[in-house]
Amino acid sequence: MSTHPVARTGRRIALAGAVALTATLALAAPAAAHAEVEADKAQALAENATLSFVSEAESDSAGFTELRIVLPEGIAPGDVTLEEAPKGWKLKATDDGYTVGGSALKTGVDAEYKIKVRQLPDAKEIAFKTIETYSDGKVSRWIELPDGGADPEQPAPVLELKAAAPGAKPVSPSPTESETPTPTPTATESDVAAAGSDSDSDSDTKGAEEDDSDSTGLIIGGVIVALLVVGGGAWWLVKRRTASPPS
Repeated sequence: MSTHPVARTGRRIALAGAVALTATLALAAPAAAHAEVEADKAQALAENATLSFVSEAESDSAGFTELRIVLPEGIAPGDVTLEEAPKGWKLKATDDGYTVGGSALKTGVDAEYKIKVRQLPDAKEIAFKTIETYSDGKVSRWIELPDGGADPEQPAPVLELKAAAPGAKPVSPSPTESETPTPTPTATESDVAAAGSDSDSDSDTKGAEEDDSDSTGLIIGGVIVALLVVGGGAWWLVKRRTASPPS
């Protein structure tokens, strides 16, 4: 009996198995990540870690102008500084993360940049929800998180972290701009001015009293003089009549 038919049958079975395996792996593979993140220190509580981000260009007619990132819990916007970015791009803090952007990149050019984080949080993995904006206004949102079911269609960049090093501790929160305290009033110009006002009032009152006293004295003196004049005139008249001889 010839062994050729058996060999051919074996090859066909092997080929069919390979095709089936390839199809199974393709279906099981996660969706391609169009926004990714890596770290030089992918470890919980690592300090001054550099994170590298890549957003793959998808538009055939426009380039990236801005990427907006929502930071995971445990990283504050003030803890992030820009290390590298496309020429002219700048980082601006937002309430829940930051934006990095500038002049539009060329069509088909991926957006790549690096940030430094003051300290990574104590977590197993952290996600950086990313919203990409193109020069023609198109927006791509890579913000979906895995929920234990099917892989998300637009997954957010996720960074897996190793356990924290022995003895690693969270650093103190970033210092915030303290409010300028309102100066406490002391014995300053305002107090001096107030005191001066009181003194002036007292002086004015005393001056008014003295003026009143002077005026009263003048009036009394005038009355006395008038009485003396009237009295003297009356005495002179009486004496003259007495001295006149009878007619």
